[in-house]
Amino acid sequence: MSGTTMVVMIVFISVGFGVMYDMYKKHLEFKHRTLTDNKESNNQITAVTAEMLALKERVQTLEAIVTDQSYSVKQEINKL
Repeated sequence: MSGTTMVVMIVFISVGFGVMYDMYKKHLEFKHRTLTDNKESNNQITAVTAEMLALKERVQTLEAIVTDQSYSVKQEINKL
């Protein structure tokens, strides 16, 4: 093998490993970003679920008030 061929092969191997290392770093950054985004999404889902449950309780309370017989009687009295 000639000296020029060895130099070219060393350059190609060095560049190849450099590219592979950069790709690996980008993969790790993407993985970290994905995990962080998933945590934020889970926090948002938890908050929305808690708010939805609170609103369901409020709606149930309002339905109980509106369907109560004394409420309709009050409305009829107020109309008079």
